[in-house]
Amino acid sequence: MDEFLFYLNQGINHITDLAGVDHMAFIITLCAVYKVKQWKQILILITAFTIGHSITLALSGLKIISVNQQLVETLIPITILLTAIYNIAKKSDNNKRIQLNYFLALFFGFIHGMGFSNFFRSMMMGIDDESIIFPLFSFNLGIELGQLIIVGSFLLLNFILIKSLAIKHREWNLVISGAGGGIALTMIIEHLT
Repeated sequence: MDEFLFYLNQGINHITDLAGVDHMAFIITLCAVYKVKQWKQILILITAFTIGHSITLALSGLKIISVNQQLVETLIPITILLTAIYNIAKKSDNNKRIQLNYFLALFFGFIHGMGFSNFFRSMMMGIDDESIIFPLFSFNLGIELGQLIIVGSFLLLNFILIKSLAIKHREWNLVISGAGGGIALTMIIEHLT
């Protein structure tokens, strides 16, 4: 049980660590376009993202796939930027757009999972591949719980600000998506220079 809690906490801390703003910025930007009353769609969206990053984290952790970490560290902020642009350009809530969001979250999850894998593999130094399954599950569960903490906090802030300050949801989306895009551009420039 101690080992489970250790890796669970590592996953939660990794995703909620303010020093690792990239994954947090992605999740917040991903949710910016949704209203609090769309919490079920947000849950499905975050689950699609989790499925994507869980698959590549497992494949990378088990050394089935290997990717250039410099490339992944550049692709992660690109996913944030593309999500921000999509949110700003989005005009309607039709079902095709919602289904596209789920697909994009799944696909971008693959990229973010590769980013998580570097941290995870550093924790697994000296552990054989057969012994990695349980820590991998615990770490992944921790990342999911961390994401839910971020999303829950974000939705609470969204609800409080929109209700108390009478902010229109479109303005909220523009500010949050714009901030996410700005953070992403800064990170892309840093990785490329």
